[in-house]
Amino acid sequence: MLTAFWGITFAIGGRFRAAVICLMAAGFCDMFDGAIASTRPRMPKEKRFGIQIDSLSDLICFGVFPALLVYLNCDSTKMLPLVVCGLYVLCALIRLSYFNVDEEERQNSTTEHRDSYLGLPTIALLLPAMFGLDCLHLVPIRISGIVLLACAGAAFLIPFRLKKPYRIGKVIMIVVGALEFCVLAFGAS
Repeated sequence: MLTAFWGITFAIGGRFRAAVICLMAAGFCDMFDGAIASTRPRMPKEKRFGIQIDSLSDLICFGVFPALLVYLNCDSTKMLPLVVCGLYVLCALIRLSYFNVDEEERQNSTTEHRDSYLGLPTIALLLPAMFGLDCLHLVPIRISGIVLLACAGAAFLIPFRLKKPYRIGKVIMIVVGALEFCVLAFGAS
């Protein structure tokens, strides 16, 4: 959540590359928060607290923050960016709220670890890729960002199962993130 807050302040100040790097850092932290939390025994109340605080943090990191990043890169006199960004945040809120209910019920019925997500979990790698394309002057973020948020908002609500990445999947995401970081840090301006 703190990386998203810092990213929001960078975005408001017009430092979009730094903001996107903060989004990537939030995604990196999100990859490991559950694994770290499960290293110690927790009482049921502590588990419920963990579910809630994780989703509240995710709403800021992967709901409000990406919408703000895209909105600030669009023409603010147009209504479409405002509507799409607002609906994206609403879809993220609905998805995360449903996840909380579903996860609490799952934990009450089994001790097994979750092996899949229901709906798209995050866009922490997708949005930086769109900013990378903008840095390379291939596709402007004001277009790709709006399209991505519209599609991601829908994907948050469609109840498809997406297998959780394990070690190799996480390594691939880290490599992709490192490539995106290089494009953002050293790409054309």
